[in-house]
Amino acid sequence: MSEGKHPADATATTATIRAISAAEAPARKTPSNYPSPFAERMSGREKRVLGDLFGLKNFGVNLTRLEPGAVSSLRHSHSKQDEFIYVLEGTPTLVTDHGPELLAPGMCAGFAAGNGNAHCLENRSAGAVVYLEVGDRTIGDQGSYPDDDIQALKLADGGWAFAHKDGSPY
Repeated sequence: MSEGKHPADATATTATIRAISAAEAPARKTPSNYPSPFAERMSGREKRVLGDLFGLKNFGVNLTRLEPGAVSSLRHSHSKQDEFIYVLEGTPTLVTDHGPELLAPGMCAGFAAGNGNAHCLENRSAGAVVYLEVGDRTIGDQGSYPDDDIQALKLADGGWAFAHKDGSPY
């Protein structure tokens, strides 16, 4: 679900923050780091990048809100990155290679690196969905997107490089 870190979005230093209300953390300024036209598909998604506020380096934590009709990400899998989600509010639909599954508050799901099971959350409901997402930041991770002409590579600076499946850049 994670698209990677956005260093420019950090608004505080680890020296100034001890604890916060997650809902009051600043929303990420950049809605998506996917290239066009994929970035536009992230409309209705808001991420509060919690881990960066505390200077976490090995894994990221996001509080994510999906408005009705919004999606968490393009359906994807990771070669080296583990991911975990925990639903706080609403009823998102988890879409994987095994089909759709309705989730509810208190439910969680995990996606082990390298298993190839592409996944994303869709908000098919009439109300908002809020969930926590946690993922590691393994350099050299590759993101595969079975439904779209895009692939991703995790860079040493924490960002992602995107290309078409034939290798040509966006």
